[in-house]
Amino acid sequence: MATTFESTRPVQQTEIIGIPTAADPAPLGLAAFALTTFLLSAHNAGWTRGTGNDWLGYAFAYGGACQLLAGMWEFKNRNVFGCTAFSTYGGFWIGLGLYVELGAGAAKNATQVTNDLGWILLAFFIFNTYMLLWSLFVNKAVLVVFFTLEITELLLFIGNFANTANLVKAGGVVGVITAAAAWYTSAAGVVNGMAGRHVLFVGKPMSFPAARASLN
Repeated sequence: MATTFESTRPVQQTEIIGIPTAADPAPLGLAAFALTTFLLSAHNAGWTRGTGNDWLGYAFAYGGACQLLAGMWEFKNRNVFGCTAFSTYGGFWIGLGLYVELGAGAAKNATQVTNDLGWILLAFFIFNTYMLLWSLFVNKAVLVVFFTLEITELLLFIGNFANTANLVKAGGVVGVITAAAAWYTSAAGVVNGMAGRHVLFVGKPMSFPAARASLN
């Protein structure tokens, strides 16, 4: 059975007797991404009434560290998509947390901070664009996560560059949808892995047959 972030194309495997199969780390990585994205997106949408930094600790501990660990474990699974996605977004949350703690305080005004965030989000939008394309080879649930994340990052980097609060709020709303999609995909990975069958729908790859055949 393919793991959550693994293509369904045939892969030659060599079984080593006596060593148990490692658990799929993708549900952990997706859950860590979902929760931290939810907290920050709710703040961006203007729904929270607290300090606005409720997401910060979880950017280091959960969205950052746990997701980075999931990425490292995906290396062991020889899952190039999973290890690249989780390691990168684990680094994103740690880096964003460090920027807020160490970099934002040096800004002379709020416009400098929004400009910095615009460039950061643009860079990750570029990364997410090609990962969105390659998610076509994974499954529909993962595709939805990357598609909604693409829209989130697009709205946020434009909103920060233009210093437009309504675009940032819209990005926050779509970010909550992204978190919901990631939570669903995580839940599917957990229960499908436990049951050994598809209990929750994740869908088949949506790539073109000719392109998929070229990867085999």
